[in-house]
Amino acid sequence: MLESRLISLLRQNKDLGVKISSNLGKWGFTATKISNEASFSTLNQYRLLSSLPKLAPSSRNFVRRTFVNYGLRSFHHLNHKGVHRTSFRKISTVAASAAENKEGLKFLVTAGPHARKMVGIWLFTSAAWVFSMVVLGGITRLTRSGLSMTDWKFTGSLPPLTDEDWLVEFEKYKQSPEYKRVNKGMNIEDFKFIYWMEYAHRMWGRALGIMFALPFSYFLRKGYITVRLGFRLSGLFALGAGQGLIGWWMVKSGLEEPASEYVEPRVSPYRLAAHLTSAFAIYCGLFWTALSVVMPEPPADSLACVRGAAKVKWLALPVGILVGITAISGAFVAGNDAGRAFNTFPKMGDSWIPDNIFSMKPLVRNFFENTSTVQLDHRILATATLAAIGGLWLSARKLDMHPAVRHLIGSTMGMAALQVTLGISTLLSYVPVSLGTAHQAGALTLLTFMILLNHTVRRPSPSLLKTLPSVAKMV
Repeated sequence: MLESRLISLLRQNKDLGVKISSNLGKWGFTATKISNEASFSTLNQYRLLSSLPKLAPSSRNFVRRTFVNYGLRSFHHLNHKGVHRTSFRKISTVAASAAENKEGLKFLVTAGPHARKMVGIWLFTSAAWVFSMVVLGGITRLTRSGLSMTDWKFTGSLPPLTDEDWLVEFEKYKQSPEYKRVNKGMNIEDFKFIYWMEYAHRMWGRALGIMFALPFSYFLRKGYITVRLGFRLSGLFALGAGQGLIGWWMVKSGLEEPASEYVEPRVSPYRLAAHLTSAFAIYCGLFWTALSVVMPEPPADSLACVRGAAKVKWLALPVGILVGITAISGAFVAGNDAGRAFNTFPKMGDSWIPDNIFSMKPLVRNFFENTSTVQLDHRILATATLAAIGGLWLSARKLDMHPAVRHLIGSTMGMAALQVTLGISTLLSYVPVSLGTAHQAGALTLLTFMILLNHTVRRPSPSLLKTLPSVAKMV
């Protein structure tokens, strides 16, 4: 009776026979082999089941139960085709793989998922390297090491290897305004420390250029990179090469005699801001491109979440721009050494607003060169940034959105609060190297969160939108 029912089941679902035959070999059952290309004929089905009595009773019951389980699963798949598959769409990469070569989705990397993974790892590593460059540059500036090397070569050179070489470099430094006005009497050992800091910063940047160029050439030769991605990465590479020139242009300004004998030698705040802004731009470009390679589709599990993400996008973009402007204003604080003035909070000294914030002429100079105005601007921008991110977080709580987006907004809010705390602590502590470096790294970390948020709330491709339900299914 059971055999006749199974034969009837197999007639209705030929694919089931193929699945059964592929598993019989695991039990040592020698029945007629079933070809995947050919249909599972009724005769072969009959021979298959008629051989059941030849098995031991325990094996026979096991095989029968397996047949029934396969049948139930098969009918469930037929009756609910498509629903089960859609409910497991949890991350954007799955959707992207399913939508490959379909309408509205263009990959930056060809040759499949493995190539995308390799290129993505390379780009994320490059972005992390730039991040470390920014941190190392902050340490170099805070330890006043940036003016220790008085010449520059694009390809670099070996460091001093003998005592005579060190004395030559030290004599060059003694001719600089910084030594004469700030470090007069410095010994050779102290000079070696600041020299190694600046040398490490320069060589770390050159190493980044090699680390970027070699994999780039390899992926181009393999044909992984599309024309669009190739042009974008070439532009980032050119900007990275120019960053070395901008760095020397900045350092050169600090090697010139100050206008007044009462002014400490330091680099131009404009050139420092240009150097830091360029580094931030390279980092943002690399990080955004890496995200686009590994996550061509944003996370979305329903049309309601897509609409919620679109509303968040209108807020996330201006907030991200505000975070960037605040970071650049910090470069002017560093360039004017404004962090070592008005080391009180929330007031600036005894007043909320200093009296001399517009003392320079023309008026616009105050926003970039006046210590009081520069620090006041940075305080206002930092407070506005924290308030804007707080408003974004509160607004997002009322919207339907993917859990990943919601968690990301919460993390961004936490990072913003931490960055403001670091800034206040750095100011009250008179800018120690540890806190100053952490504050600079925190600015880039907060910008990273905003880039990730803006990338995550993009609009999905038409091919993915067609597969999304109106409302996310509850699991």
